[in-house]
Amino acid sequence: MTPIITVFANSPDGGRGLARDMRVRWALEEVGQLYEVRTQTFAELKQVDHLRRQPFGQIPTYEEDGLVLFESGAIVLHIAQKHPGLLPADPIARARAISWLFAALNTIEPPIVEREQMPLVEREQPWYSEERLAFLDDRVRIRLRDLSARLGDSDWLEGEFSAGDLMMIEVLRRLERSPMLGEFPELVAYIGRGCARPAFQRAFASQLKLFRASSAV
Repeated sequence: MTPIITVFANSPDGGRGLARDMRVRWALEEVGQLYEVRTQTFAELKQVDHLRRQPFGQIPTYEEDGLVLFESGAIVLHIAQKHPGLLPADPIARARAISWLFAALNTIEPPIVEREQMPLVEREQPWYSEERLAFLDDRVRIRLRDLSARLGDSDWLEGEFSAGDLMMIEVLRRLERSPMLGEFPELVAYIGRGCARPAFQRAFASQLKLFRASSAV
């Protein structure tokens, strides 16, 4: 069975490829696995059919041969374990690559998302202030500083490109419009290397084509 992933019918990111289905698309492109997409409107995400696949009414989901998965990290890990190309063969290197996948989701992404969301959804709250924004900026900078120091002048986090790099780069891309990313040239170059990969380019083009088609309707 060709895997099916669910994606936004009209992504709120404006075609920038920041929705979490992009992570799954990129992983599938890296391993050369064909896939189909099932578009979901925001209303459809909350309907019973989708909630059976994703109990929180989000995207992406992944279906193949009776298996239904949700959460982008779990899906990317499944793809990486099933197909060669995204995890090293050596058990120790493999375990470290998986550690970076979890680090992207559990250590790097939360402060980035919190900073991103605050001016959008909390502006009218009594705790909203420039001091609070500065505090959140500092939290993000600390994570970026530590990650940049670990990466150094290496191309990838653990030798060869892996699912850990894929997930880390996708998380860091959320900062593409933030001036603080420019404070870490090693990370800017790291993102650039990931986005230059042919598999990323194919995945990005696929989601952009869908976004443009849905916007034209």
